[in-house]
Amino acid sequence: MAIYDDINTQMKDAMKAKEPARLAALRSIRAVFLNELKKDNSTALADEACVDLLRRLEKQRRESIEAFEQAGRTEMAESEKAELAVIQEFLPQLANEEQTRAWVREAIEATGAGAPGDVGKVMGALMKAHKGDVDGNLARKLAAGMLGG
Repeated sequence: MAIYDDINTQMKDAMKAKEPARLAALRSIRAVFLNELKKDNSTALADEACVDLLRRLEKQRRESIEAFEQAGRTEMAESEKAELAVIQEFLPQLANEEQTRAWVREAIEATGAGAPGDVGKVMGALMKAHKGDVDGNLARKLAAGMLGG
């Protein structure tokens, strides 16, 4: 089942099960999907587009959690963590550190990078090949370490 359709189905299930927190998270995801659909008047979203939007939502939730925790707003941080958990249910798993390290090595060899200033070139090649499968922050850290940066 497509991610977009799965969100709609699970929204209905959350309504029937009277799960207000889960329903709110699913509604916020669906709202982002609908806004994307309105941009070009399409009727469906490809899974790749859904994953990109979900990754953006995931990043926003992580930043919000950090900000709320620094401000001492634990109840708001917990709410964001609950939404993040729902978002992550629909995201494919990212590669582990070992796999990411292997892909970074391949990208370094493919680009001929050898200096710390070549991290951007390596990241470009890596993200082109493995965009939805790799954690960009981890990859950048590994690339900088391998290039002596």
